[in-house]
Amino acid sequence: MRFVAIIPARYNSSRFPGKPLAQINGKTMIQRVYEQASKADYLDDVIVATNDKRIFDHVRSFGGKVFMTDSKHASGTDRCNEVVQKLLKKGLEYDVVVNIQGDEPYIDPQQINLLTQAFIKSETKIATLIMQIKDAELINNQNVVKVVKQKNGKALYFSRLPIPFVRGESAVENFEKTEYFKHLGIYAYKSNILAKICELPKSKLEEAESLEQLRWLENGFHIQTILTDLESIAIDTPEDLLKLTNIS
Repeated sequence: MRFVAIIPARYNSSRFPGKPLAQINGKTMIQRVYEQASKADYLDDVIVATNDKRIFDHVRSFGGKVFMTDSKHASGTDRCNEVVQKLLKKGLEYDVVVNIQGDEPYIDPQQINLLTQAFIKSETKIATLIMQIKDAELINNQNVVKVVKQKNGKALYFSRLPIPFVRGESAVENFEKTEYFKHLGIYAYKSNILAKICELPKSKLEEAESLEQLRWLENGFHIQTILTDLESIAIDTPEDLLKLTNIS
């Protein structure tokens, strides 16, 4: 089985313009993501997908592989699919695509390994990482996406609100009464499944929560969740760079 990691990277982030080229301890964010991904055990290739020539030229400058993609894509998932289709035209076929967030400069390669290992089971079509929430204050944070799952690990639903809902009680005050899991924004998909989900029209659930994975669930695609205790640090604003002060 062949695996390719694709790192979508766009320049015009509303909260942090030019984020992929931000310097972190002597290297750009996109270079750090690329190098971390390249350390994963089972990847056959790592590719950056961008619509910006500055990012394209920079990735080429440090020896990385990069594709220019359409600027009209609504999500990184669509950008990944365009790269896969371009690779197919070149005769390069991969069984599984790993979509790695371009704003996690210190992503742990073991997180990527966990995702790729999920495809040992032939029934896995889409996989993603989750981790148990240990801080009760995160329950009501709408930027932290929560997930509930079946006993076999398949996702039931994702939400920005606290799920499961503890009826008649405060989720924070009664934190110990149930388990809460947060979604980590890294996906892997069978290549043919990636093509199919990118053809789906936006769904009402997706638009309500602003979560594209709800479109997939709503259309009957199973998402296998993989539990990890490896935290990752996403950089959304220039102020978030302060989180990395003690990381070399």
